[in-house]
Amino acid sequence: MKILFISSRSYDYLQDISYSGLIKIFGPSQLSHWPYNPKFILPFKIYPKNLGFHSSSFFSASWQTPGVENFDAIIIGACKPDAFLSYIKIANSIHPQTWVVLLDGGDREEIGGDLSRLGQNDLFEKARATRDFDLIFKREYLEGDSYSNNVKPLPFGFNFSRLPSLPLELKYQVTFWAVESHPIRTQALQLLQSNFDCMQNGTTLSQTFKRYKRKGKFYLQELAASRIILNFRGGGWDTLRYWEIPAVGRLMISQRPGIVIPNNFEHNKHVIFCKDDLTDLTDLCAYYIKENEKREAIAKAGYCHAINYHSDLARANYILQEIGRIGRK
Repeated sequence: MKILFISSRSYDYLQDISYSGLIKIFGPSQLSHWPYNPKFILPFKIYPKNLGFHSSSFFSASWQTPGVENFDAIIIGACKPDAFLSYIKIANSIHPQTWVVLLDGGDREEIGGDLSRLGQNDLFEKARATRDFDLIFKREYLEGDSYSNNVKPLPFGFNFSRLPSLPLELKYQVTFWAVESHPIRTQALQLLQSNFDCMQNGTTLSQTFKRYKRKGKFYLQELAASRIILNFRGGGWDTLRYWEIPAVGRLMISQRPGIVIPNNFEHNKHVIFCKDDLTDLTDLCAYYIKENEKREAIAKAGYCHAINYHSDLARANYILQEIGRIGRK
């Protein structure tokens, strides 16, 4: 299979994770990305803005508008205006037997919601009218919603190539370093203010991205130094934190996501899910701070499950599997 990956130069974690997995599987001889994406090619950004970086990306870059006749699949990496403008530019030239795939990694539940949020919904309609998508992968694939048969769930995952060396010392009891992008985060932080070591470690209200003390690799290392890490939805149900916590081998206590996640983590086996109203949150934290063996066993199982089912390679293989289910035209 030869794939053309149409990239957005705007940050899009689903795009970056999917591209990383695909370039690892295919290499630059079978995967081309266009327009060339500097963040794929050069390691000049720190985590998590380097999730799509790969050392072979320079050789996968198409420096000019590519001829599309030799590609088996065209993947539009993001619901961003620049990616859609690039797609529309070549859509009329795509062979009828070539598969067209869209990755929708936006926060909104509706297909193409990011374009609507950015005031560019006309691009979505124009793209579909020119050459519609054969397959759509949706990050915020809500449980109980009715999507067409060609729409498949695809949440974030973790690029384990970005995992630094991790500390062995556990410095913190309970951590949740996050901005209040949803009311449940504010509720959780209010409950935690006077509990455990939250105030001392920075698990406080009114956090902002610009004032984060923990960034890049250091952020992941600090996560790994926490006995328990909490996760709650932000603008969307899916968060990078949901995948980072198991990836660094720590115990996650989380609200249960309201989206479809193939091979999701299981309660009491890989993670701990708290009640939706958070009435058991502090009790769960207190219990697992003391129960070292149980905590570490669940954390280890979560780590293994993340490697097997939620890496960038797993995401890429899932995309290819779903394309294969449709078969050739």
